[in-house]
Amino acid sequence: MTSQSQGIQQLLQAEKRAKDKLEEAKKRKGKRLKQAKEEATAEIDHYRLQREKEFRNKETNVMGSQGNFSAKIDEQTTETIRNLTSSYHRNVESMMKKLLSTICDISPEIHPNFRPPV
Repeated sequence: MTSQSQGIQQLLQAEKRAKDKLEEAKKRKGKRLKQAKEEATAEIDHYRLQREKEFRNKETNVMGSQGNFSAKIDEQTTETIRNLTSSYHRNVESMMKKLLSTICDISPEIHPNFRPPV
């Protein structure tokens, strides 16, 4: 019987060692998963920063050219306003004279279709 109890003890000890090894393996697995997750997060952050930098560069190139268009449009608008203002100042006097003469100088005439009553 002692050999049986000794065999049972050995089995219990072996079972306990196996259980300890399983727990140790689970802990290592958990640590490795956590480490892999941190590495993946770091890699994702690095990739995101790289893509954002590329995006900003492209955006700067595109917006820079739009800035040039904006400056050209502003310049053209200023030139057009300057031309219209100078044209106004040149022609305001003659237009006022024409308007006043059209309104004030009335020459009454009989309409060609008018027939006097018989």
